[in-house]
Amino acid sequence: MIEETLLEAVDKMERAIEHCQGQFSSVRTGRANPSLVDKILVDYYGSSVPLQQLAGFQVPEARVLVVKPHDKGALGAIEKAIRESDLGLNPSNDGVVIRLTFPVLTEERRKEYVKIVKNMAEDGRVAIRNIRRDARKQMETAEKNSEISKDDLERAEKELDKFTHDHVELIDKAFVRKEQELLEV
Repeated sequence: MIEETLLEAVDKMERAIEHCQGQFSSVRTGRANPSLVDKILVDYYGSSVPLQQLAGFQVPEARVLVVKPHDKGALGAIEKAIRESDLGLNPSNDGVVIRLTFPVLTEERRKEYVKIVKNMAEDGRVAIRNIRRDARKQMETAEKNSEISKDDLERAEKELDKFTHDHVELIDKAFVRKEQELLEV
């Protein structure tokens, strides 16, 4: 029972880290990166479809992203969705592909992005701590119901704390990497 609870908690913590890193990749660093636009929803024949399902991406230069639709009929809808997104990019359409040119980030904007990423990292840490709390509650309930002993509970809590610490550290390392990437000129 303890091992099941611990394995479930670790699995949830790993997913929390993946989610956090996915959020980090959606923050712009001044370089062209397909992950910035692949989740944009495009109104395609009356339904909202993620851009990654409608087009392929290429990065021919550091600040240029080329979006090549699989269906040329979707070109206008993709261009409109990018223009209306919160990225602040102005797509240029040549009839075959859409080119997105990323402007150089100002120092002020970089610092704003660092704050945003810091908040995302804190949300990730909170999620991991909540997972720990829930697992601890489960084990304490099992101990109250005499399913596990007090010693087993203490050992499991120490192990859970170690997993929690390790996963929070992974989020901190990912945050530091993203912060360096953002502040790099």
